[in-house]
Amino acid sequence: MKTLTRRDFLRTSTVAGLALGMPRLATAADTSSKIRIAVVGLGGINIVGGVGGRGRQLIKSFLKVPGVKIAALCDVDRTILDDGAKQFKERGESVATHTDFRRVLDDKSIDAVVLATPNHWHALGTIWACQAGKDVYVEKPFSYNIWEGRQMVAAARKYKRIVQVGTQRRSSTVLPVAFDYLRSGQIGAIRFAHALVFRARNNIGKVSAPTPVPETVDYNLWCGPAPKIPLMRKQLHYEWHWVWPTGNGEMGNNGVHMTDICRWGLGLNQPPPRAMSIGGRFAFNDAGETPNTQVAIFDYQPAPIICEIRNVSKNTEPKAPSTLGKFRGSASGIVIVCEGGYFAGDYTSGAAFDKEGKKIKDFQDGSKTGAIEVSHLANFIAAVRSRKADTLAAEASVGHASAACCHMANISHRIGKQSSSDEIRERIRSNSEMLDAFERCRENLRENGVDLGVTPAVLGPWLAFDATQEHFVGDFADQANELSKRKDRAPFLVPTMV
Repeated sequence: MKTLTRRDFLRTSTVAGLALGMPRLATAADTSSKIRIAVVGLGGINIVGGVGGRGRQLIKSFLKVPGVKIAALCDVDRTILDDGAKQFKERGESVATHTDFRRVLDDKSIDAVVLATPNHWHALGTIWACQAGKDVYVEKPFSYNIWEGRQMVAAARKYKRIVQVGTQRRSSTVLPVAFDYLRSGQIGAIRFAHALVFRARNNIGKVSAPTPVPETVDYNLWCGPAPKIPLMRKQLHYEWHWVWPTGNGEMGNNGVHMTDICRWGLGLNQPPPRAMSIGGRFAFNDAGETPNTQVAIFDYQPAPIICEIRNVSKNTEPKAPSTLGKFRGSASGIVIVCEGGYFAGDYTSGAAFDKEGKKIKDFQDGSKTGAIEVSHLANFIAAVRSRKADTLAAEASVGHASAACCHMANISHRIGKQSSSDEIRERIRSNSEMLDAFERCRENLRENGVDLGVTPAVLGPWLAFDATQEHFVGDFADQANELSKRKDRAPFLVPTMV
């Protein structure tokens, strides 16, 4: 099969005029005209565990944003696509449908694309859309790997596109107030931050032979840049998160949200100088490959970020009592620790406490959970109209830096090795906060039936990163750099932009 280069793509596609000329939105400041968007990747239907369907969730939120027309839907699964179109028809609305993303790019009437695809399509979808003169709202994590993220940022700059990443907590109204309070020094200097994701999950099962891909799915397009290999899990949709060819595990799924707002709170604008991971995939004994338990440190100075992932619980039913524990009263969100106290909260509320845990100050905005997503999407649409990328709440470079943190942690894990708890303690003994996080994690695993003495955790190496050149340096650099980029499957090659 012939490799599809960027030049070939622009020459053979009707989007060439858009990519090389003036986009239709040059006059989009006229708010009487609706911004026409295409939603790409609707998500699985009736997924076990009640998860997935991100594209459909975004559709519901975009319908609440004034001045927007959802003009097209795209999904490689015809059953999912037809279901999405049916809902528009029932509302008396017309919407174009496509199974091939490239047909969306051929449509000159589309102003922006919303990418809710699996992670391995984020970079290629974003860059192709930028080349086609479309603006992009791309779901988190921004990229599948570090190299891709750099190319995505470069494409946004080169083609002067508006690119927003779906870390919607950046549109919170309460967090900026809390962060200003912390930076004022009223409870002392910031010492470190914790990103918390304590969320029970089920295992995804195992198969002894390849699972047939549904006949309604164009599996070649679904795989895109990723290897086209037999489906060795029960379910195609959503569970791609937990295998390395297409996903980034819980660290890239929800860890990126919490790490991102920690970076925001600490005023950090680039990947950390080094990172390491401790973790593993415990108890599940399934087809998944990514960690379901992970403690990672992003060694920013003077205040590092520690991200804690816990998925292993004896109770996985939706209303069952949690067995995942809490840190300073929180199981999800962030905890920023200062010399004289700490802040604990998330995007709609939080509070500051003194060193003894006594509440000092409340931070509330009264918003419902879904309101922040609508606000984030409205921020994107406003920037599409104004052509001012600096008004975005989560511009491409923001998404790239947060995704890079998660990629660094996962790379450390992937080149690490199983180690005894004593070996882990020895490695991290100079960092009391990381040591405390490991001990709390170890104890929580024990309470949920996992003994690290029997099933050791994987201790990843410290990985040093040159944020200017965006590559690993020092020990393990060759292995780490190899995992920060991959050889894509032709013709779905992510273009080199820088």
